[in-house]
Amino acid sequence: MISINNLIVEFGGFTLFKDVTFIVNSRDRIGLVGKNGAGKSTLLKIFAGKQEATKGTINIPNEIKIGYLPQQMTHEDGRTVIDEALTAFKEVIQLEEEIARINTEIAERTDYESESYMELINRLTEKSDRFHMMGGGNVQAEAERTLLGLGFMRSDFTRQTNEFSGGWRMRIELVKILLRRPNVFLLDEPTNHLDIESIQWLEDFLKTYAGAVVLVSHDRAFLDNITNRTVEISVGKIYDYKVSYTEYVQLHAERREQQMKAYVNQQKMIKETEDFIERFRYKATKSVQVQSRVKQLEKVDRIEIDQVDNSKLSLKFPPAPRSGDLVCQVKGLSKAYGDHLVLENLEFIIERGEKLAFVGKNGEGKSTLVKVLMGEIDYTGVCKLGHNVKIGYFAQNQAMLLDEEKTVFDTIDDVAVGDVRTKIRDILGGFMFGGEDIDKKVKVLSGGERSRLAMIRLLLEPVNLLVLDEPTNHLDMKSKDVLKEALLNFDGTVIVVSHDREFLDGLSSKVYEFTNKGIKEHLGGIYGFLQNKKMANMRELDRKKQVADETKEDVVLSENKLNYLERKEMSKQISKLERAVSKSEEMIAKYEEKIEEIEALLTDPKNQDQDTFKTYDEAKKNLENEMTNWENKNEELETLILEKGE
Repeated sequence: MISINNLIVEFGGFTLFKDVTFIVNSRDRIGLVGKNGAGKSTLLKIFAGKQEATKGTINIPNEIKIGYLPQQMTHEDGRTVIDEALTAFKEVIQLEEEIARINTEIAERTDYESESYMELINRLTEKSDRFHMMGGGNVQAEAERTLLGLGFMRSDFTRQTNEFSGGWRMRIELVKILLRRPNVFLLDEPTNHLDIESIQWLEDFLKTYAGAVVLVSHDRAFLDNITNRTVEISVGKIYDYKVSYTEYVQLHAERREQQMKAYVNQQKMIKETEDFIERFRYKATKSVQVQSRVKQLEKVDRIEIDQVDNSKLSLKFPPAPRSGDLVCQVKGLSKAYGDHLVLENLEFIIERGEKLAFVGKNGEGKSTLVKVLMGEIDYTGVCKLGHNVKIGYFAQNQAMLLDEEKTVFDTIDDVAVGDVRTKIRDILGGFMFGGEDIDKKVKVLSGGERSRLAMIRLLLEPVNLLVLDEPTNHLDMKSKDVLKEALLNFDGTVIVVSHDREFLDGLSSKVYEFTNKGIKEHLGGIYGFLQNKKMANMRELDRKKQVADETKEDVVLSENKLNYLERKEMSKQISKLERAVSKSEEMIAKYEEKIEEIEALLTDPKNQDQDTFKTYDEAKKNLENEMTNWENKNEELETLILEKGE
């Protein structure tokens, strides 16, 4: 589907990729991994045509549609949410408008026998066939279903896009990409602005999607649930593992151990050779041997490895001042923004030492309650903090409150006390501030770097109630592990608003679910909560099925009144559709088999010619058309069966 050969990418005197070659197949689910700065986002940009390589070839057939979601994007204003989503169906909408124009022209003409009239009829047939093949009759429903899946409410559909935050606008862009049904998804940190339910919806969508997925993510659970292949980028090269992320971690450790042994042995050989050359460089009797060793060194293919700090960084909070056993008591708490009620009549208590997870769809009131706890907004009811409660707060805008004229080191040195002051460099390194980074001023840092710095600063303050709002968005996996361990060892109380299941696993002892303007308390960890939610959803499905079955019985009783001829004709149509569905399934199997054969051929660069790619594109297009045909026939069949009462 996509192949890159001998790819080289250089920036100034630095080489990011060195002769990289690999292929993305049609059903691949690839997770790109590597250190920050290794080139993961750059590779996605090259695939998407947003950046050019210095050398090498990138082969993407013309018929392959790419759906690219970058971390940062520009947005257009002036449309409602649903209208913006429907721009994904630009061709379908144009076809619909053209069909309407043709129908108007046909209705106004009377020259039924003329050649131009027949041409008009043929054009209408052609356009109508293409319209239905592209799912034209279902675009509105498809757009609504996808918006709902990613957390939008029906009441949001008619709101202007500029009324939404950056995170929600990113979701709108994601909706448009999903609706375009690209052959390849390129997703750069897609979960950063999604809640847990939306992430799970996206996982389910991508797992069953017919195309390929290439993604960058620091969400372990997301990677594990989607990927079947992990491509590691390390010192300009790639290492391709045909496994998901967790399995890759183990294989990577084994490969690195072997690589380190080879590296150590090679360095030993190089040093011995260099010592020999230096010792005998000026001795005439050894000149031949010296020249031989010099040539030997020139031919050495030097092993490069990523410099990884394998030391165990243990970050401990300063001892928390003891608070009262009752940290917070809430009674009859409600909050509204104008006429919009967000929280209604909340009642709960938080006890000392609890570690709570606040979860739920975005917009359900999690951040609002956090602001109430912090005393940042007014409300009705009671929210009372306990004796000697000292709050440490990390919010999404926390990074903006840092002194821009201070260096990274000084920002942390200002709050560090005791033994921690001797470990500032280690702590900064654990959160991806290494080398010269610690001398940078805050004003030159990126948004992600500022967030990490604000997090470190918070961790060093002596507090006994930590309130963290999406703390992992800009952290890599190592930094998240450091933070999680520090929170587990923290002897105070913790409230975490997060969508990162792996981060919450083992950290939270209780989950507060925000839903329908209230909260539901769930004892236990995040995965227990998610499992219960699935069971709750199944029970809801069972209830819906029961209602549907009862409705179906009523339909059967009603439809039994159909006369004999009507039922006989309906039976004929059902039989015909059943044969059509069966035939379509056979064709789908043949096309899938053909695609697998071509993909096997394309793994060999010798077969990566235009004719093979053209045949591959045709087979993919045939499969896509047949899948649409199968779906349409199935829908017709199910409708008829229901009408007949079978």
